[in-house]
Amino acid sequence: MSTLRFCFLTTFYPPYSFGGDAIGIQRFARALVRRGHHVSIILDVDAYNVLSHRPEPELPPATDGIEVITLRSRAPRLSVLLTQQTGRPVLQGKSIRRLLAEGNYDVIVYNNISLVGGPGLLSCGNALKLYMAHEHWLVCPSHVLWRHGRELCTGRECLRCVLHYQRPPQLWRYTGVLERQLHHVDAFIAMSEFSRAKHREFGFRPDMEVVNYFLSDNDAVQQAPDGGSSPHERPYFLFVGRLEKIKGLDDVIPVFQDYGRADLVIAGDGEYTATLQKIAAGNPRVRFLGRVAPDDLDRYYRHAIALIVPSVCYETFGIILIESMRQGTPVLARRIGPFPEIVNRSNGGLLFESAGELATAMQQLQDDPELRDRMASQGRDSFLKYWSEGAVIPVFLDVVRRAAQRSGRMDITDKLEKSQ
Repeated sequence: MSTLRFCFLTTFYPPYSFGGDAIGIQRFARALVRRGHHVSIILDVDAYNVLSHRPEPELPPATDGIEVITLRSRAPRLSVLLTQQTGRPVLQGKSIRRLLAEGNYDVIVYNNISLVGGPGLLSCGNALKLYMAHEHWLVCPSHVLWRHGRELCTGRECLRCVLHYQRPPQLWRYTGVLERQLHHVDAFIAMSEFSRAKHREFGFRPDMEVVNYFLSDNDAVQQAPDGGSSPHERPYFLFVGRLEKIKGLDDVIPVFQDYGRADLVIAGDGEYTATLQKIAAGNPRVRFLGRVAPDDLDRYYRHAIALIVPSVCYETFGIILIESMRQGTPVLARRIGPFPEIVNRSNGGLLFESAGELATAMQQLQDDPELRDRMASQGRDSFLKYWSEGAVIPVFLDVVRRAAQRSGRMDITDKLEKSQ
């Protein structure tokens, strides 16, 4: 079997990671390995250690066929600061170029490269190059288009914004280095149609392909024949995610002061936990679970009336929506970012803007079990059709094939044809 050699360059990768984008990168890597390709991950452990307040985790034994290469320096804080300021892999550049040369890779996939090398990384290596925009870092120094830590970004105030986030201004963003480096990349990938449009709105000119996130085929849902017993004693709506202000629970928790027919069960933890617990103080219908193990979380999904997704910022996709749909649970999502794109495509839930609209949608699903079951079925079918591994990876490989054709890399297209 003819295979391709992929190299994924990223700042974060499990277990040296914080958010869902690293899990998404891991899913892409594992899916390619399952299709017979070789995948190496080059990541920056210095960045994780500088930003994390936890002891460094141990890299688990390789059991998924992926080669993980960690970068470290003798001066981790200096290395991270120099990259953040100059947009180049100042201390790690020599090691990265050597690894890319020795690896003889067919395809380099850039992911979150903000602290592993910045835009200066895009000229390293001679392989076909793809860039996956897991965040809005290409157009936003804070990555999330959440201005001053309090509002959606509708126009650039970048210097004031990064100072609010207590981050040093990135000097390279004022030199044009990113624009000069972009021509090294053969294809740019957005994770949703919304994210592609938002990049364009904020001045990103290269064309972008759209490849959605997915859930792995080998993570198929295993349900008990009888559905299993509910993990919560009352009917409930579910929230799953990190507890941060941008996740939007501030105006969801008060809804359950007046809505007495069901509870709000919150699975997750984060720096905003204490604030949310104060908002919920004295309300027995709001329950905080903290971090929940995946198997237990599956039960909470299956027995929930719906998943509430109230994020107030522009996400690049919305992996939590398709996780819920895979379990056969409808979603109630705020009408923002890529969520309408997912809900309208699947008919697997309802959208809301205000607390009043949310309460109405909650009542609608709880009062009409037939509607809930229909949305659950439509969401599950749409997951299989659009957001399963079997649906998404061929789209990703087609992006590789077409980029290789445009670049005259017929050796890559030949390998892809032989591997199918």
